[in-house]
Amino acid sequence: MPAAPAAKTAVIAPSDETASAAEIVEKFLVASMVPDPETAARYIAEPLKLTFTGGRKFSHPRESTAFNAKRYKWVKKKMERSDVAPGDGETIVYNIGTLYGEWPDDTSFEGNRYVDRFVVRDGKIVQMDVWNDSAERLLTLNGIEA
Repeated sequence: MPAAPAAKTAVIAPSDETASAAEIVEKFLVASMVPDPETAARYIAEPLKLTFTGGRKFSHPRESTAFNAKRYKWVKKKMERSDVAPGDGETIVYNIGTLYGEWPDDTSFEGNRYVDRFVVRDGKIVQMDVWNDSAERLLTLNGIEA
């Protein structure tokens, strides 16, 4: 019996829309680092589906800003790159880099890896997923080798 023909998948090429999505994400992140959640909100569709480290769910940048204010004395991102994947009606942007700043006890840190994944539709961020090594670093600071 002959093999069935392979299913064809759509190939979506990078475009001005994908470049624009990366720019939107970077503007959002810059505003978030100020921190200026109201300016950051200009780049989102409400309600935003934001999943933070530890599976915490937020729907607006002011909520993640409030969380960060408890976890860090201050924190900034050293953005290394954005990887962009065009999709059908949306663009996925991965922003990769490291965090630096101070913990609430005034201990400085740097080189804390992060990956932020964004879904951008119609020029707005509709979803953001956040991963970083902060929990690992906090364990180490507290003498726990995990």
